[in-house]
Amino acid sequence: MEFGMNNNININCKICNNYTSYLLNKKLLNKYLVNFYQCEKCKFIQAEHPFWLEEAYSSAIADLDIGLVYRNNFWAPIVEQIIKKNFNLNNKFIDFGGGYGLFVRLMRDRGINFYRQDIYCENIFANYFDVKDIDPKTKFELLTAFEVFEHLPNPMNEIEAMFEYSNSILFSTELQPSSLKTKITKINLADWHYFTPETGQHIALFHLETLKYIAKKFNKNLFTDKKISNFEFNKLKFNRFKTGLIKFILKKSNLTNKALTSLLRNDYEFIKNKNL
Repeated sequence: MEFGMNNNININCKICNNYTSYLLNKKLLNKYLVNFYQCEKCKFIQAEHPFWLEEAYSSAIADLDIGLVYRNNFWAPIVEQIIKKNFNLNNKFIDFGGGYGLFVRLMRDRGINFYRQDIYCENIFANYFDVKDIDPKTKFELLTAFEVFEHLPNPMNEIEAMFEYSNSILFSTELQPSSLKTKITKINLADWHYFTPETGQHIALFHLETLKYIAKKFNKNLFTDKKISNFEFNKLKFNRFKTGLIKFILKKSNLTNKALTSLLRNDYEFIKNKNL
């Protein structure tokens, strides 16, 4: 189906409602030719009306997402250190769009009281530790959302929903190459791997200017090192996302290395009693 052949469609930006310009087209799911548009103000890239999403999410986790386990193992120690240094460990935390619940399980094993939210995917690894298992009015210390933003068909509505859970959002989404101050043309941007056209799931592609606009819109501070970003209401003691933070953490230099007590045993007893 060649859906995206009309390049003159008037589409407003889903972030700032400004005018967009036709950018390029990609064949999604190997059969739908779809136009992508870029906002003239905040640089956000969006697909035209995503009619193919039900088909794209016939499996909530795409077959090509073979980095899922690696990604969760990579972020777990980094997020642990960020939380230890900057957040109240006595409070609850939430992983938004948490998929199978692997990240929640990893964080609970590290002693941090995480819960999972995902309305599209089965909870396999964090059963009983889902938002549906606790008071719906619970306010969380921090919300994490790794590789979620690029999937959002209505990003501002979804981000607003995230702020209902927590005043702080820690997230990753690969920013457009132009935000890295490289010279971009439509030709090499079309080859950007983050489009992942085979899955048809990446329909919202962010620029640094997009994140700045969102932060201002929600009256939040933005901290980013281009790999991991944070929206937060209160000003921090320091910019925890200064350039090189991830490498700094991975070197385990000057960190809070004292391990917390894992919740694994407590969770085992809790689930066992639930099933009696």
